[in-house]
Amino acid sequence: MSRLCCGATGATWLRRRHRLGARAPKDRAPALSRLLLDTTFLVDAERTGSSLDERIDDDDEVAVAAVTIAELMVGVLLADDAHRPGRQQFLDEVKVVIPIISYDAMVAASHAELLVAVRRKGRPRGAHDLIIAATANATQREVVSADTSAYEDLPGVTLRSHRP
Repeated sequence: MSRLCCGATGATWLRRRHRLGARAPKDRAPALSRLLLDTTFLVDAERTGSSLDERIDDDDEVAVAAVTIAELMVGVLLADDAHRPGRQQFLDEVKVVIPIISYDAMVAASHAELLVAVRRKGRPRGAHDLIIAATANATQREVVSADTSAYEDLPGVTLRSHRP
């Protein structure tokens, strides 16, 4: 596995993903894993500078849900003056480097199914978490998150925690 270290702003990891290619080239075998990075993963990448290579290989095909971009934008808008420029730079790089999956009809159908499932179980989840889960389900991706309780027991959703 490669060394995916984020540096002070998280930009190093993103630049490295961009150089290596965030998507598997068409002339190469399929990526090892199709991953959907949730906001906790990206916030950790931006803030901690810790090594993330235990969970993501260079060959993994990563993407984010559109709602994850909204959550990162909220972080930029709420940041104090000292942190705002770094967060904005990180967000700008995420949008360039990592493919963003839109909320389309397939995601909407998966979202509806997940809404019904959590209501029937009597265990509500966060609105954005369900959209991320639906995006992963509709695109056959595994969610990478530290918030395991948001995704556990959701039908058709697989989870990979990036924190020990």
